[in-house]
Amino acid sequence: MSDPHVPQGDDDYSATVLGSHWFSGPPAAPEVTPDRVEGSVLRFGPGVTAAMPAPFPVPATAVRGAGRRRGAGLRRYTLAAVVLLAVLAYLGWQRYGPALVVRDVAVTTDPGGPACDTAADVVAVVRTNGRPGTLTYRWLRSDGTHSERLTERVPRGQREARLHLLWTFQGAGSYPAKAELELLSPGQRTAAVEFTYRCRP
Repeated sequence: MSDPHVPQGDDDYSATVLGSHWFSGPPAAPEVTPDRVEGSVLRFGPGVTAAMPAPFPVPATAVRGAGRRRGAGLRRYTLAAVVLLAVLAYLGWQRYGPALVVRDVAVTTDPGGPACDTAADVVAVVRTNGRPGTLTYRWLRSDGTHSERLTERVPRGQREARLHLLWTFQGAGSYPAKAELELLSPGQRTAAVEFTYRCRP
């Protein structure tokens, strides 16, 4: 007895042909070639797709350990940078720090005065803060004369400068003399000494 739902008289009919689409599935999509590859992330066409998972699992402990190592390295470099900045600041202060400052000026000579037809050696002692710089000064004498503007270079670490005036006397007689140092820079100071020249004929 024949099945009423099966068409009759069609020699091309095949149950295998009828059910073939159930086994082959939907047509395969054409293969798409990525337009750019960046590491393990593949990007197809326009737009942004999610990153593909790493090819191997990354333990959370390893990531935390790497963070600690980076933090330790950062602290080490920070300490080195601080030390370097401190050294540079100290060297800069040594070279460009406070300027030369005069703390005291005193003028002395032989209290007995010079002998006949000799020179009195008048010495000014200028005490400083030890910084390098230049002293500018001149000598004033009681005979109404004065020297030109003179300079004395003070090197670093030297805290005392000695400035000399040689005042020559000639002839017989007695003369009360006064020699004064006028410091022009840095700052303005004066210091003087008095003595008497005596020469008996």
